[in-house]
Amino acid sequence: MFSKREKQILCLLAGVLWIPVMQLPAGAMHIADGSLPVVWAIGWGAVCIPFLAAAVFALKRRISAEPKTAVLLALCGAFAFVLSALKIPSVFGSCSHPTGVGLGAILFGPFAMSVISVIVLLFQALLLGHGGLTTLGANTFSMGIAGPVLSWGVYRLLRMTRLPVGVTVFLAAFAGDIGTYLVTSVQLALAFPDQGSFLASFAKFTGVYALTQLPLAVCEGLLTVVVFNVLRKYSAKEFASLHVLETEGRL
Repeated sequence: MFSKREKQILCLLAGVLWIPVMQLPAGAMHIADGSLPVVWAIGWGAVCIPFLAAAVFALKRRISAEPKTAVLLALCGAFAFVLSALKIPSVFGSCSHPTGVGLGAILFGPFAMSVISVIVLLFQALLLGHGGLTTLGANTFSMGIAGPVLSWGVYRLLRMTRLPVGVTVFLAAFAGDIGTYLVTSVQLALAFPDQGSFLASFAKFTGVYALTQLPLAVCEGLLTVVVFNVLRKYSAKEFASLHVLETEGRL
């Protein structure tokens, strides 16, 4: 299924991503359960509700029109689950990890990954002890809404240029990963301002995250390009039905 070159890239990236998992003890995934004050935990959950509702209707419409694309949607969910389960402990109550949401955002639009991310985060919280139920709303907003919207926006914007598709996919996945952690930094800074200063707290969180997240975002971008090309080659009919290589935007 994979070419020799694609296998080599996959093995290299898997090794880069897996090394920290083998060397470091398991830590809290995303924003850890109980880390946020109640008002912020409830507030972020409420913010997610309209996005989730829009995503459910959009996905239902998409799958009804093209039932075979459900397989690609499931693959995007598995991709996000595996990548976001690789963790590197970072700032208090959180950790760094790839997100895997860029692929689904590119294929299914900006809000589709909100539903997928809720499922991924629930499985990780209940089965792996990563993240938690009290921070489900905050984690969903950063990883399932903000990151995918940024990935989709960057992809659609760059598709209007002469950049190669692979470069566009890489930059979209990279932007979604970094965007997720910028939003996470905002969430933590709002909840825990440094001596009452949001900006000081935000700068502190982003500074620590950057040490681990920048190389992870590069690896995620490269891996997303490989998977994108494989799907384009071996699921051509379903891939074409999603119109991801067209330049016009869609929801």
